[in-house]
Amino acid sequence: MRQLSPIVKNIIIANVLVFFAQFLFQDKGFLIERYGALFPLGSPFFRIWQLVTYMFLHGGLMHIFFNMFSLFIFGPILENLWGAKRFFNFYIICGIAAGVAQLFIDPNFDLAVGASGAIMGIMAAFAYLFPNTELMLMFIPVPIKAKYLIPGFMALDLFGAFARVDGDNVAHWAHLGGALAGFILVLIWNKTNRNTFY
Repeated sequence: MRQLSPIVKNIIIANVLVFFAQFLFQDKGFLIERYGALFPLGSPFFRIWQLVTYMFLHGGLMHIFFNMFSLFIFGPILENLWGAKRFFNFYIICGIAAGVAQLFIDPNFDLAVGASGAIMGIMAAFAYLFPNTELMLMFIPVPIKAKYLIPGFMALDLFGAFARVDGDNVAHWAHLGGALAGFILVLIWNKTNRNTFY
């Protein structure tokens, strides 16, 4: 178990607490999703703060597990590289960009929850900064370099976004928007502060 960096640790704690509150109050009329999930612009339930709050809600145990596990794997490396303030700003900006992408590219979605967009931004930055790092998937016992694996995930999201398979409730455009925001941010920061990046 690696040492968790402060911002990553606090984000994980916040997500777990909110998820516990979702579970605890789901049958008690407590409107966590109504006010915290991201609704379409045309919905009477849309509120501007949802572009931040939706990142801290999740749709199920596996949803939060994989998001927080990915944050645990990639987040501390970037936070230690950038510092807490820059990492936190990066995370929030990617999450907001993900929500904006979902709102405008796929305006007919029901609602969106989850940190996946922000996580995809982190993964995109990691692939750019550490492209030759070998990663292992639980179901593929062969190491794959980050520069191949992470763009592969993005390609799957792009396919899912256009395929529109029935029953697919994944916010693919949010994932892609977060990844694009992460890539653009790391490109800009790399040009303005070359001593900080590899």
